[in-house]
Amino acid sequence: MSSRVIVGLDTSDDAGVYRLTDGIALIQTLDFITPIVDDPYVYGQIAVCNSLSDVYAMGGTPVTALNIICFPTDKFTLDVLSKVLQGGADKLAEAGVQLLGGHSVEDEELKFGISVTGVVHPDNVIRNCGIMEGDLLVLTKPLGTGIISTAIKAGMTEESHIPPFVESMNTLNEKAAAFMKEFPVHACTDITGFGFMGHLSEMLGKDSFEITVHAENIPYLPGAEEYASMGLIPGGMYRNRDFAGDRCIIEKSVPRERADIVFDPQTSGGLLVALPKDYAEQYVEFLRTAGVAWASIVGEVKKSGEPRIRLV
Repeated sequence: MSSRVIVGLDTSDDAGVYRLTDGIALIQTLDFITPIVDDPYVYGQIAVCNSLSDVYAMGGTPVTALNIICFPTDKFTLDVLSKVLQGGADKLAEAGVQLLGGHSVEDEELKFGISVTGVVHPDNVIRNCGIMEGDLLVLTKPLGTGIISTAIKAGMTEESHIPPFVESMNTLNEKAAAFMKEFPVHACTDITGFGFMGHLSEMLGKDSFEITVHAENIPYLPGAEEYASMGLIPGGMYRNRDFAGDRCIIEKSVPRERADIVFDPQTSGGLLVALPKDYAEQYVEFLRTAGVAWASIVGEVKKSGEPRIRLV
């Protein structure tokens, strides 16, 4: 592998990083999703938010993007295609990212996302590993998008629960990432398909740390706990539990619905940031003042004989 590769295929980081010069490195990532809402315009926006988060999580600034869309012409009109692309373009404009083009193919299932290029100083790359003893963990968005999506498909969602579900996914992680650069962050990742516990397990790596997560401090989307208690669980939750479950200890005092939500696959979730205890509360205060209302300290890191996560 080239010596210019700072982050490549050998890790589970959120994006790849390639050094161009001593002062500039490229962050490159690609992601696309199937529809999670009925409105094609909003779907396009959420797909872009989801993709940009990988660059934000690496400490970078996204600068350009290319569309990737798979479109079933026998199921939807071209008006739907136009709305998806417009939603994506408007969200990129909001983020200050230049759309340069893209590619489309006909497919049996609608899928949309973007390939993103970002920039970062090579010395300022933030990876999903690197947690240290005494770190606190800050989560910037609530959990539960997969469960609420399942409830919507089942026709069992309260109308008041839909707006916060959409708003959370449709909010850029730009503010959380910008403030993160002002603090000595040790590690960061964004919470998406592997769920909170899956991405936390990747953050833990093979280091001999125990991460204690306080279930009562985790922000949950309105309705998520209620629907989880009703058994409205997406299939991906069980796969995530199989992936990370061996490293997770869940105390009996934790309600079953919360024990499920931490494995719930997320779409366009928040950032999970590890930073020293002395800075974590200030980071959360800055975020809440800036409108990132759900930001919360959800856990802490300590030395351990083996890597594990404890939900209490």
